[in-house]
Amino acid sequence: MKIFQLIALIVTLSIFGIKSNSIQKDNASLGFKSKPVQTAAEQTNQYFSYLKHKRIAILANPTSIIGEKHLVDSLLASGINVVKVFGPEHGFRGNASAGAKISDEKDPNTGIKVISLYGSKRKPSADDLKDVDLMIFDIQDVGCRFYTYINVLKDVMEACAENNKELLILDRPNPNGYLVDGPILDMRLKSGVGKFPIPIAHGMTIAEFAQMINGEGWLPNKMICKLKIIPVKNYTHDTPYTLPVKPSPNLNTQQSVMLYPITCLFEGTIISQGRGTYFPFTVLGSPALKGIYSFSFTPKSIKGMSETPLHLNQECFGIDFRNYDIEILRKSKRINIQWMIDFYQIYPFKDKFFDKTQSDQMLNIDVLVGNSEFRKQIIEGKSVKEIQDSWEPQLSEYKEMRKKYLIYR
Repeated sequence: MKIFQLIALIVTLSIFGIKSNSIQKDNASLGFKSKPVQTAAEQTNQYFSYLKHKRIAILANPTSIIGEKHLVDSLLASGINVVKVFGPEHGFRGNASAGAKISDEKDPNTGIKVISLYGSKRKPSADDLKDVDLMIFDIQDVGCRFYTYINVLKDVMEACAENNKELLILDRPNPNGYLVDGPILDMRLKSGVGKFPIPIAHGMTIAEFAQMINGEGWLPNKMICKLKIIPVKNYTHDTPYTLPVKPSPNLNTQQSVMLYPITCLFEGTIISQGRGTYFPFTVLGSPALKGIYSFSFTPKSIKGMSETPLHLNQECFGIDFRNYDIEILRKSKRINIQWMIDFYQIYPFKDKFFDKTQSDQMLNIDVLVGNSEFRKQIIEGKSVKEIQDSWEPQLSEYKEMRKKYLIYR
């Protein structure tokens, strides 16, 4: 082994905290003896009677479950009048790739009309809601600004407010609820991966975030959406929570969900995050790092996950985080931007690291991070502390504002 390969391996093991036998710990192994978490959807006694004799519309995807059964199927089996379903990114049944436009359809399982909110429109129209008495929102979020379901939440709240419809939110835990970190979005960089002046990891559940949208006046003309919230039982933001269903095609393991607040940022770089493999967001690498790292993976076209991933059919060399000890992140309560610093420093063609003209699979790093400083700070060799300090005082101000809307502590 070349000497610089050996050095890279030592640096990798020490900095990245990889353990060969480390696995995601469950609540019991972490010393938690509290009652099991119970999602709002599972508490049918809290809302089924409220739905009787109402025409129901529901925004749902594969995470909208009660036990092992989809919420829509459970509602129909209980005689509740579900008149239509709205589907977000990836679709109602979750079989569309990230960013793929989705058309309206009829659900083959139930025959119910499914209206896409990730095709020709982003929010329900007045015509969509004219035969609806109550709208339900039940989708699993992962607590990141660039995860698009909070955008859908805002659009649905806006439609409900405009059409005088109540929105019932069946809340679910935020698996990254422990984490409130990152720069506050510069609203001049507002985009589909960032619509709110919040940090990268916002530390809220969907219901809490809905209260923030109302309270901070983020709907047009400061409209207020009438909300009815069913909270999660036995949950705090520090409660470890393993998702029972993958929240989207490329967040298909608990490890990927927990690493997502940092590994997703690499979509603004030439470094592959593992799209085009069956373990996305748990590996990082590039063909240009051959000879530096021994671990490798090769992105392929995978229907329903990533058809044209970055570095398609090219062997990428880098780091495997599938056995990374997530407790390191949980204890730090910070996004590990050291990984971005290290990959930039070791990458041989630094002028290309953030250059999105190389591939349409790369995003604008400024838009993704939420400011125009982060890219410059990485290039200038700023330290983790210097970068984190630049997020203040806005981050602390957000944390204080957030307290007004918390349902869980």
